[in-house]
Amino acid sequence: MCDWGTPMILITHLCRLALACALTFAGISTVRSNETSETNTPAPPPLYPAFPSETPAKFEPVKTSYDYIKRDAMIPMRDGVKLHTVILIQKGAVNAPILLTRTPYDATDLVSHARSSHLGPIISGYDNPVEVILEGGYIRVVQDVRGKHGSEGDYIMNRPLHGPQNPTPVDHATDTYDTIDWLVKNIPESNGKVGILGISYDGFLPLMALVNPHPALKVSVPMNPMVDGWMGDDWFHNGAFRQQMMAYIYNQEADRKSESKWWNSHFDDYDMFMQAGSAGELGRRRGMEQVGFWRKILEHPAYDAFWKEQAVDKALAAEELKVPVMLVHSLWDQEDIYGAIAVYKAIKPKDTHNDKVFLVMGPWHHGQSIKDGSTLGAIKFDSDTALYFRREILRPFLDQYLKDGAPKADLPPVIAFETGTNVWRRLSTWPSGGGGSSIRKSPLYLRTGSKVAFGAPETAENAFDEYVSDPAKPVPYRARPIQRIGLGNWSQWLVDDQREASGRTDVATYISDVLVAPFKISGQPVANLVASTSGSDSDWVVKVIDLYPDEMPGQTSMGGYQLMVSADIFRGRYRESLEIAKAIPSSEPLVYRFELPTANHLFLPGHRIMVQVQSSWFPLYDRNPQTFVTNIFWAKPESYQKAAQRIYHTPEHASFVELPVVVAAP
Repeated sequence: MCDWGTPMILITHLCRLALACALTFAGISTVRSNETSETNTPAPPPLYPAFPSETPAKFEPVKTSYDYIKRDAMIPMRDGVKLHTVILIQKGAVNAPILLTRTPYDATDLVSHARSSHLGPIISGYDNPVEVILEGGYIRVVQDVRGKHGSEGDYIMNRPLHGPQNPTPVDHATDTYDTIDWLVKNIPESNGKVGILGISYDGFLPLMALVNPHPALKVSVPMNPMVDGWMGDDWFHNGAFRQQMMAYIYNQEADRKSESKWWNSHFDDYDMFMQAGSAGELGRRRGMEQVGFWRKILEHPAYDAFWKEQAVDKALAAEELKVPVMLVHSLWDQEDIYGAIAVYKAIKPKDTHNDKVFLVMGPWHHGQSIKDGSTLGAIKFDSDTALYFRREILRPFLDQYLKDGAPKADLPPVIAFETGTNVWRRLSTWPSGGGGSSIRKSPLYLRTGSKVAFGAPETAENAFDEYVSDPAKPVPYRARPIQRIGLGNWSQWLVDDQREASGRTDVATYISDVLVAPFKISGQPVANLVASTSGSDSDWVVKVIDLYPDEMPGQTSMGGYQLMVSADIFRGRYRESLEIAKAIPSSEPLVYRFELPTANHLFLPGHRIMVQVQSSWFPLYDRNPQTFVTNIFWAKPESYQKAAQRIYHTPEHASFVELPVVVAAP
């Protein structure tokens, strides 16, 4: 008799085994609830024999051939936040002074411009005056500000000093103090003396260091500093918004490492901004409402307490002057043309012995003082003006205060490059013509027949010039296509040939007779327009231009060149008050008076003086809709309307540009 139970049990087990194999192959566990995978599923054998990686767990570079030592440090601040700091010391340094730069632009990147065993190549870039550092034997220190790149803490654009807008006990002044205190105690190769230097945002920070400065801080060199973002630096100029700086705000604040980058939707920025309509709408399309500083800009279009309390020149005017300062200004600074001169005006009165405040003005764009300074666009200067500055001005100045036993620098209070003649002038103050000359404020009147002259209008005939300003076709600030980021040579736009604008029907142009003698201006021209608009709001742009002779022997391409010497914009709604916007009475002649940037220029014989007036400067500045709206950032498409603009030139309504004319001593 057969035992059917045994075969059936065997078949059952075989079936279960086959199912388990199939499920295992499919990646499905078959472990029973009372079993563990460790017990029943042994580890698979290696697929191939051991073959160790060729990359070590930690590679230690051999730098015995390097001519410098690099140290990275996390320096603690008084609130416990640590700031990433890169320290570069030339080998063999003893009793060397420290040259500090604080930056939001990545300290590591600023001292990593090449892969080299030599210090020079790795610091040959932004913010590093290479000749000064190498030839002077300086210890170079670069630090990430709080909240950026390798540093801890929160980032605030141009973090205000402790006070109404900064309730915390820390600011850039305290961070600089704590940093210097650590450096002089932890760098044995130093002599305990520190100088601070920087450009733009990094130039704003040496100004912050002047508030309750550390005793070891011996000198400060703010170069092209950000000072007042509403009056005339990065964000606004006299109320008109510099919308091409939106990319900077986006890149700077979107994330800690600035890895999120602004993106363009058009090859030509002109088209991109026109297509969006308003700056506020373009920001919305880019998601900029997530960025804290952008929200603040949208909330504060006027010159209210938000801007006034942050203005660095006003803050320093209330501080005791303890540290020698060299302010470096670029005459064609496309970003921060306002700041250095504003600070000079604020702190020079405190320099009772004329030995603590120095001003240098060079023929440069923003930051060009540490680059090649032989040319700017089509303009040639006959020498490397920036190299001269670094070796003959900056280096002796720093050495005097930072190097033990260094001689006193042979520097006057003001060194100003005179454009037109291409020579450096040594001056006792600014503005000044030098050589015993004086400055006379002389009105250059806009006259009938597209003329300018120093005599006031004598007749009311042809009382005004008129043009139509159309927001649908704003005046480009330079020849199109326009690119703020990319291949657009942003740094050169202030020296662009202006003849493209002078040929437009929506630009009023006025020209002097040919000059028969040299004519020099030193200081800030002041626009004094008597103008009307058929709208209820308007912008006014005024340019003072050096019009070259029709032909230039030896420089044929410069024939008829129109070189801007000084130019700026004013938003009409702030004519009565910078704090409160008001609609402009339609078609009523009103005075618009505003300062233009500093110039130190000599118009040569054979040249002429030109003045241009227009009502848009696009897309550098946002369009004025020309109908009054509460906040131009959110102007609707229907608000943008054409307007008839009139520039008056009668005895009762005389328009002029007040020029700071240098008058030779008798």
